[in-house]
Amino acid sequence: MISLQFITHQTERYSYFESARMALEGGCKWIQLRMKEAPLEEVEQVALQLKPLCKEHEAILVLDDHVELVKKLEVDGVHLGKKDMPIDQARQILGEAFIIGGTANTFEDVVQHYRAGADYLGIGPFRFTTTKKNLSPVLGLEGYASILSQMKEADINLPVVAIGGITNEDIPDILRTGVNGIALSGTILRAENPVEETRKILSNS
Repeated sequence: MISLQFITHQTERYSYFESARMALEGGCKWIQLRMKEAPLEEVEQVALQLKPLCKEHEAILVLDDHVELVKKLEVDGVHLGKKDMPIDQARQILGEAFIIGGTANTFEDVVQHYRAGADYLGIGPFRFTTTKKNLSPVLGLEGYASILSQMKEADINLPVVAIGGITNEDIPDILRTGVNGIALSGTILRAENPVEETRKILSNS
C-alpha cells in the first residue's frame, strides 16, 4: 500500500478539519495539518479536534510549521517548509521522539536536511500547483529520478514523499522513480466524493 500524506486545505466546500476527516475515512494514515494563513489559536483548535480522530484511525498527525505547538499538544511531529524554522533547531526543541519532515527542491536541500536530522523529505513540486504560494522550480519525473539517484550515490537513506500538483493518474509513474510516498491535497478535495477518491488512490497504487 502506498504511503499517502494528505495535506489539509480549506475550500469553498470543506473546512480544514472536514478535509482531514474525509481523507481519514478513506483510509489515509498520515495527515499534515497545514493552515498557513490562519492564526495560531485557530491552528491549535483544529489540531485538538484532529488529534483524537487520527488516533482513532491509527494515523500520524504532523503540523505544518508550528514547532512549539507540536510540543505543547504532543502530536506526532512537524513538517518544515523552506522558510520555516531550521530542522536542527526544531530537533533541539522537540528531541528525538517527534517526527520532523522538511521540504526540499534540490539535492543540496536534501543534504542540508539530512545533516540537520530530518526523518523524511517532502520533495517537490512535481508540477505547478495553486495551493502553494512562491513555488520552487517544478521537478517533473526527471527531477525525482535525478535527486533519488544522487541520494543513492551519497548513501542518504531518507523516505521521500513527492508533492505538488499530483493527480491520481501521475502516481504510478512517480512511484516508479523510487519515491516512498505521495502527498496530496487538491486531487482529493476536488473529487466528487473525497472519501471514495482517497480509497481509490490507496487501492490503485
